[in-house]
Amino acid sequence: MAGKVNKMVEKADLFKNGKRIDGRTPMDLRPLKITAGVLDRAQGSCLVEWGRNKVIAAVYGPHEVLPKHLADPTKAIINARYVMAPFSGQEEHGRSGPNRRSIEISKVAKHVFENAVLVEQFPKTMIDVHMEVLQSDGGTRVAGITAGAVALADAGIPLRDMPVGLSAGKIGETLVLDLDKYEDNLGDSDMPFVILPRTGEILLSQMDGMLSREDISQAFDMIFEGAKKVRDKQIEALKTSYERMAAQVTTQGETNQ
Repeated sequence: MAGKVNKMVEKADLFKNGKRIDGRTPMDLRPLKITAGVLDRAQGSCLVEWGRNKVIAAVYGPHEVLPKHLADPTKAIINARYVMAPFSGQEEHGRSGPNRRSIEISKVAKHVFENAVLVEQFPKTMIDVHMEVLQSDGGTRVAGITAGAVALADAGIPLRDMPVGLSAGKIGETLVLDLDKYEDNLGDSDMPFVILPRTGEILLSQMDGMLSREDISQAFDMIFEGAKKVRDKQIEALKTSYERMAAQVTTQGETNQ
């Protein structure tokens, strides 16, 4: 089954006979499930289950900025926080609290959301976007940002477009989408992207490893094609959440009559 690998993996195992180690083709994504509105006490929330990744995001605000002198009179301040639970992985994440990696990803997530949210509509306020990785298997930064984008929309915060995160990389001579932990660690390169599908803007582009100019151009094309599938899952999650809320309101109204 795609997404399940239960043996010690070597680089030679990653891609054989046109298939990746979990049975996917180069363009296949891991199984993806997105659920909006999973937390009652947040303004907006989302759970992303992407392969063996499980990432939850919660949005609070817009709310008052404290201390008040930090407030921006022209726009909202985005406070993005990405962390990995100490039980999320078997390697370097065995302690609680932020580390250098989580601080870096929090900063790039803040940049993404600042360029997606219509912050000018909420001057002198702050919007908190919390992303926590409950279980990790490669690609958690793009999964976290994808979850945070759905949580913002679930909170009713207006966006220029809903950001979509996805990674591409290279295994030997083959470019692939949506790298898992083994492909990330043992492959030749990894490129996490975050885009706005409606406008085609790239809000995040990082690269670990070496790729030629032609490889990068092809990776762009693959990312934009694969992002359509992620975007469809985001929209489906929000529609399901709104339908659930509408049904609850209807049921409550009938009960009160």
